Amino acid sequence: MDGQFSDLMEQIGTAARKAAAELAFAPPEQKTAALMAAAAAVEAAEAAILAANRLDLDYAASKGLSPAMQDRLRLDAGRIAGIVAALRDVAGQADPVGRVLEEWDRPSGLHIQRVATPLGVVGVIYESRPNVTADAGALCLKAGNSVILRGGSDSLNSSQAIHAAMVEGLRAAGLPEAAIQLVPVRDREMVSAMLRASEYIDVIVPRGGKGLVSLVQSEARVPVFAHLEGICHVYADGAADLEKARRVVLNAKTRRTGICGSAECLLIDRAFYEKHGAVLIEDLVQAGVEVRTEGELLQVAGTVQAAPGDFGCEFLDMIIAAKLVEGVDGAIDHIRRYSSNHTESVLTEDDAVADRFFRRLDSAILMRNASTQFADGGEFGMGGEIGIATGKMHARGPVGAAQLCSFKYLVTGDGTIRG
Repeated sequence: MDGQFSDLMEQIGTAARKAAAELAFAPPEQKTAALMAAAAAVEAAEAAILAANRLDLDYAASKGLSPAMQDRLRLDAGRIAGIVAALRDVAGQADPVGRVLEEWDRPSGLHIQRVATPLGVVGVIYESRPNVTADAGALCLKAGNSVILRGGSDSLNSSQAIHAAMVEGLRAAGLPEAAIQLVPVRDREMVSAMLRASEYIDVIVPRGGKGLVSLVQSEARVPVFAHLEGICHVYADGAADLEKARRVVLNAKTRRTGICGSAECLLIDRAFYEKHGAVLIEDLVQAGVEVRTEGELLQVAGTVQAAPGDFGCEFLDMIIAAKLVEGVDGAIDHIRRYSSNHTESVLTEDDAVADRFFRRLDSAILMRNASTQFADGGEFGMGGEIGIATGKMHARGPVGAAQLCSFKYLVTGDGTIRG
């Protein structure tokens, strides 16, 4: 690796370690004050942030990014208001550090507590969505961690403008400015530098496409919270309410196609199809979605033949795969084969079907009669998220401030010795 990037990583990492040591003991009121000041700074800097975002959009267009990816990058007044609201939501949450997670007494006379503690230094590597700069910075700060942010090359200007507001918040509250650092260069070498920086970074959170996450998981020498893809399924059961199903399917696919909670596969119970026909497919086609399917569903006007790789594909676009299945067990078998263990939704009024779906699938998020687009930390009441973790170690689902904590044991005796 180029010495320039090694030196930059050492500089950033050393400052992050120093800041993390101070943040671990920062009182809740000080962290809250920093986040409230950062929210005010983002609000005041709206014009500057939008100007920076226009530069990024021009850059993205010149690179030929898809409309869905450009949508992930785009900021407007409403999305900036969302960033501000998320910062204030995180500020208003209970401080997760120092929580007694469990406590008990032993016959030996020992009293044992398991207490939440910060992880230390978190590295976040992300693509496009510049709001991650604020979300990740806020959640890490709330949990007493310092954070090193490496945004995508296409969002550098937007991320820098938002980061400046976050630093303003830290400064106003008297916290170290190195608590939230943004890698200032576009070079991919800095991704490699972060993945190898086990002496500075305690955990890496990648947030982006399959290529980025695969790279991180294969090369990281640091523990990783990751989801590889958001291959989300919606299953319309024979006992589904038709109007609920129509609303949910359209929203799950079309509200925002470029997010990881967007539905990528629609499974229709044959009993639903025999009762209601192809209405769910027709709704999607009418909304401008390309429906890739097989068998008798190809008789529906506007559908196209699915290729072998379309089931299990994260399209992140106005495209969905669709298939008829035989009941909930047929849906479960398909999801087990193709899911990325992110989010699945069952549409049914039958409690037994919903219970079977919930018990027999092991994705990080399972829903009933709800759009997969709710797979989001903000919608879960976390004020935001640093990502959706689909692994089974430490954190799963939306990763908020509480999930950015580890724990330690505090053991108290009274001259107690072991016999």
